[in-house]
Amino acid sequence: MAVYWCTEALPLSVTALLPIVLFPFLGILPSNKVCPQYFLDTNFLFLSGLIMASAIEEWNLHRRIALKVLMLVGVQPARLILGMMVTTSFLSMWLSNTASTAMMLPIASAILKSLFSQNEVEKDLNWQSDENAAAVHKNGLHPVPTEIQFLASPEDKDCPEAEAPLDLLADCEKEEEYRRNIWKGFLISIPYSASIGGTATLTGTAPNLILLGQLKSFFPQCDVVNFGSWFIFAFPLMVLFLLVGWLWISFLYGGMTLRGWRKKKSEIKTDVEDRARAVIREEFQNLGPIKFAEQAVFTLFCMFAILLFSRDPKFIPGWASFFTPGFVSDAVTGVAIVIILFVFPSQRPSFKWWFDFKASNEETEPLLTWKKVQDTVPWNIILLLGGGFAMAKGCEESGLSAWIGGQLHPLENVPPALAVLLITVVIAFFTEFASNTATIIIFLPVLAELSIRLRVHPLYLMIPGTVGCSYAFMLPVSTPPNSIAFASGHLLVKDMVRTGLLMNLMGVLLLSMAMNTWAQTIFQLGVFPDWADIHSANITALPSALANNTFRTL
Repeated sequence: MAVYWCTEALPLSVTALLPIVLFPFLGILPSNKVCPQYFLDTNFLFLSGLIMASAIEEWNLHRRIALKVLMLVGVQPARLILGMMVTTSFLSMWLSNTASTAMMLPIASAILKSLFSQNEVEKDLNWQSDENAAAVHKNGLHPVPTEIQFLASPEDKDCPEAEAPLDLLADCEKEEEYRRNIWKGFLISIPYSASIGGTATLTGTAPNLILLGQLKSFFPQCDVVNFGSWFIFAFPLMVLFLLVGWLWISFLYGGMTLRGWRKKKSEIKTDVEDRARAVIREEFQNLGPIKFAEQAVFTLFCMFAILLFSRDPKFIPGWASFFTPGFVSDAVTGVAIVIILFVFPSQRPSFKWWFDFKASNEETEPLLTWKKVQDTVPWNIILLLGGGFAMAKGCEESGLSAWIGGQLHPLENVPPALAVLLITVVIAFFTEFASNTATIIIFLPVLAELSIRLRVHPLYLMIPGTVGCSYAFMLPVSTPPNSIAFASGHLLVKDMVRTGLLMNLMGVLLLSMAMNTWAQTIFQLGVFPDWADIHSANITALPSALANNTFRTL
């Protein structure tokens, strides 16, 4: 399954179905134990998040939020990049990373077109790499206009011709370089901030939920991780990483330098910013006044977030303490809110209807219809989550976990802090070439057993592995958001590698810092927990013959 996930020989979700067939035939688990893994309460929590995202997209609420944020942050290039990153990361906390990127890129494109659609045509040779220019010359072809040239009309050329003074030509080339970098900065910031933002909530990205599900499989007594405790840990990390990432992208592409701050703004740059401000305002006005349905969805969305956060925040008793302990989970909360979406009307209800016998009896459309959910929810991800949980269950029941633990003796002398750093680096590198979800399904059982061997809190190793697999910034194939941005045709692979390498490094260091500071307090990482001791005792008690027979069969 790991090979199939990494090579995508089969679709990821089809590979996730293999345990249903193979585990019973190989005598690992009966089907009545395998199949329930595909619909644990963790899957329902994820499903509720996807349905809430469908409602937000149905009423264009995400676009209104995005444009409002961009109006507030300002229109200087570095500020616009910050606005793009903040908005995308916030949306990615609740929507899928891919949906957030796909929604924000058209907004970025509209702003860029407004910036560069008049009097700003690039020279052919400036936009072409040496290799492209050589190929064009060799084949006797005319250079193909790209990027900003495509947006501008030929008669609008503003740059000096060859006979113009050299200083004017140099200034024009600098302006062209400035505009090209802004374009790249916009496009590259969106997928990066989507990946960062998805780590902040349990429902933000699939690996976070796989951690929750596998924790319940390996350590049934563990109740430390829930929506509230995860948010308290991951949100400050997201904010820090966004800030550092913004500084880096702005330094590379947004013209943020110490010299730039002291230098007076050119007339061209002032004109560019005025047009950007105008297009954002126009896009926002095109949305019209806020509708009743948008207000209703926003209210339910706020309730969704607040109730999930306050159910059991750990540092104070949550509202779940009023009910039978262990009965109300995050899944119950999420599903309760999304059910309201199918009942609540999209038009403002009128009490006069009850007393007006001539009033129309037309059916009122709800905020969300099941057909819309069927069309928009990525059901394949639900199966992929289930496949991960089934794999974890098979590892535990077959004795594979015990065998893996037995092979980790050489790592017992590694300092835990160094282990965290190494794990994050290895997984962040591995996930550049494989699906985030597949990566975490493969690594989590190993990390769980390694923590038992090292006698450290399991979350001390499992959380860095989970968050680290979302830090895939270097290649277009690393994540769907990266692929979407790269498909625009304005980014080169070397742009992503140059920017993403330092992003990966900063992510690893910030995550390591978080695990050794505030995460220690939130998850009580300083002590080896009782629920991990129980698991350790169970593994030790497993007959060695079981593990040997299992591997002889395999």
